[in-house]
Amino acid sequence: MDQVFYVLAIMGCADDSALCQQARVEPARYTSVAACQEAMPIALERNADLSFPVISATCRRDGPQWAKNERSRTQRGG
Repeated sequence: MDQVFYVLAIMGCADDSALCQQARVEPARYTSVAACQEAMPIALERNADLSFPVISATCRRDGPQWAKNERSRTQRGG
């Protein structure tokens, strides 16, 4: 099974922190959400040059992700 990593996505938002869009992704990969969140303050400072009223960040999974099969056994005939 492949290891899951987390990346810091830098988001640019409107004044009310709504309508956010991803502006950048930090190049570092983290092995836990906690490590990713710990890096947020410095990453936000590093990306303060973006031309959005509000800059925020979020940690998201990076790596292979598998779709869940939501069909029940009866739908599959089992």
